Amino acid sequence: MKWKKTSEALNLFLKKKLENADCQARMMFGCPSYFINNNMFIGAFQKNIFIRLAPADTDKTLKKSPNTKRFEPRPGRVMKEYASLPESIYKKKDVFKKLLKKSIRYTRSLPPKKKRSKR
Repeated sequence: MKWKKTSEALNLFLKKKLENADCQARMMFGCPSYFINNNMFIGAFQKNIFIRLAPADTDKTLKKSPNTKRFEPRPGRVMKEYASLPESIYKKKDVFKKLLKKSIRYTRSLPPKKKRSKR
């Protein structure tokens, strides 16, 4: 799979959806990602949005939406708690809003991650 740069439109879409969320923006995988208590919960990657959900919610989302897949930033590197949402899913306002709320709630329930020291 050839790497594709995330579009500015997708970056702005995600930024706008998170403007009222209490989170921090950082770059991960060369794309904007958002964190709560140093735990990543959502971001843009190539042409999709990846989102962290509780394991049961991740499984339910994958079953409901055939175009949704587990987030795999590199071949063989599957991130279990994350789903990759295509445009056909994240453009559905009510669906995306519900998933975003679940993601924020779940991520806030996780213990804060300590920042890694710079090498």
